[in-house]
Amino acid sequence: MSQHNADSSPGGLHYFSAGWKLIRLPGIRRFVIMPLLVNIILMGGAFIWLFQRLGHWIPELMEMVPGWLQWLSYLLWPLLVLSIILVFSYFFSTIANWIAAPFCGLLAEQLEGRLTGNPLPDSGWSGLVKDLPRILKREWQKLAYYLPRALGLLVLYFLPGFGQTVAPVLWFLFSAWMMAIQYCDYPFDNHKVSFRQMRSAMGQNKTMSMQFGALVSLFTMIPLLNLVIMPVAVCGATAMWVDRYRSELRLTSPSRAL
Repeated sequence: MSQHNADSSPGGLHYFSAGWKLIRLPGIRRFVIMPLLVNIILMGGAFIWLFQRLGHWIPELMEMVPGWLQWLSYLLWPLLVLSIILVFSYFFSTIANWIAAPFCGLLAEQLEGRLTGNPLPDSGWSGLVKDLPRILKREWQKLAYYLPRALGLLVLYFLPGFGQTVAPVLWFLFSAWMMAIQYCDYPFDNHKVSFRQMRSAMGQNKTMSMQFGALVSLFTMIPLLNLVIMPVAVCGATAMWVDRYRSELRLTSPSRAL
């Protein structure tokens, strides 16, 4: 990214806030409905079940803490709760995104056309069906990127004391990065920017990406707000694409906008 763009453009908080406004735009609201319904049904049911189980899981996990660390139980208990919610939130949001991926891509496409005044060719439901195999392949790429890193963090949990203290912090940071990747991927993929190229571009704006992803991750853990976060995040990420990436990457990638 150019030095000018890196210094002058808004940060992740701006784009996250913008997402809440963009979902209400006339002509965009109807494309919000399907991602919203998927998220409400899946995340709503999942969190009801989770909060019913937490009372059983936490005492069992605390019994695994060595006796010489019991004096830290007042600190480890909230960290364990946070860790469970983080893992649970990302797991079920990933499932929701798999189901809603075609609709999220369509929402990103329509919003980009609205923001730029230059609608993408082949937009609409027919274009969605045609691009479905590519969209699902992209979801597999994100899962393949996520799993080995998530397993590494899971192993860290089994290191007494150190792992149980450090792992929740690393989980949150990793979840923030993955949430940024998850939602920014929709506008990138609409232009057929490769997964590797997308990560490289986002890495050049790591602070902005982490700010945006951290806010999405945080709101994914908050009951009721997590039911609407999916379309909000898609819209915020699309605005970020239009402002920060579109003008450069569309020149080097086989974009549908060309």
